[in-house]
Amino acid sequence: MLGRSFVEWGTTPWMMRRGIDFVQSLWYLAKLPMSGTRHPWTRTDKNNVRWLPINEELQAGEDRPVPLDLLFRFIEEASHRVVYDFCPCRFGEQCSDYPVDIGCLLMGDSALESPPAISHEASVEEAKALALRAVEAGLVPVVGKAKVDNFIFSIKDRARLLTVCFCCECCCFLSCTRHFPLETLDRAFPRMSGVSLEVTDACKGCGKCVGHCYIHAIEVVDKKARIGDYCRACGRCANLCPNDAIEISIEDPDFIEESYARIRERVTFT
Repeated sequence: MLGRSFVEWGTTPWMMRRGIDFVQSLWYLAKLPMSGTRHPWTRTDKNNVRWLPINEELQAGEDRPVPLDLLFRFIEEASHRVVYDFCPCRFGEQCSDYPVDIGCLLMGDSALESPPAISHEASVEEAKALALRAVEAGLVPVVGKAKVDNFIFSIKDRARLLTVCFCCECCCFLSCTRHFPLETLDRAFPRMSGVSLEVTDACKGCGKCVGHCYIHAIEVVDKKARIGDYCRACGRCANLCPNDAIEISIEDPDFIEESYARIRERVTFT
C-alpha cells in the first residue's frame, strides 16, 4: 500500500528529494565559515527546537510535570493540527526498527498548507494518540520552530508553524548535526535546559548506548560510558541501557514553563 502510494502521490518523491538535498546542504553548511551565525537554518532568531526526553520516566517530584505535558499543551492550544501519513526519513531509509507510518505533526495556521495527498487535519485526541504511540515505539519527539521545516514541507515562513518530528536514531536527518561545530549546534538545536543525564557505577561498558546515540555523543572510556558535550538530552540512552546505568533527572522544576516560553518566542501556533 505504502509503496503504491509512493508512486501515485506526485508530491512524495519531491519531498524525499528535498530532504536528501537538505541533508547534503547540512554537511557543507557545518563547514562554511560564519555559517552558524548567518544561515537562517542555524540562526537563533529563526529557530528554537528541543528534544523532549519523554520516552523515559524522569526522576522528579509528583508535583512536577513531565515533558509529555509540554507537548500536549502545544497540541491543545494549536489552532490546527496536521498529521503526515508516514515518515519520509524512515520510508527513504526503509527502516525496519521503527514504525514508518508514524509521521510528523505540524501545528498552527501554516500547517494547513501541507499537501493533502500525504497529510490530513487531526483532532486534539488524534494528535495526542499519535504522540503516545510514537513514545511507546521508542521514538523521541523533537518540537519547536525550525526554519528548515518550511523548506522541507514547502510552506512559506510566516512564523505560524510549529513542528513535531518523532525521530529514531537510525534514520532521522538530524543525525547530520553531529558534523556541526558545537557552538553552531548549541544555537540551532540546544539541549533542553533543566534536564541532566548521569552515568552511574552500574555501567558495565557494554556500549549499547553508543550505538543508539544519534549524534555520537557517547563513548566508552575505561569500561564505562562517558557522555560528551554534544549530548542533546533526548534520553534515548537511558531508556535503552540494559543495566539502568544512565539516570535522567529534572534539575529545574520550572524547566517546562521556560521551554514553553522560549519556543513561543519564535512561533505563533494558536
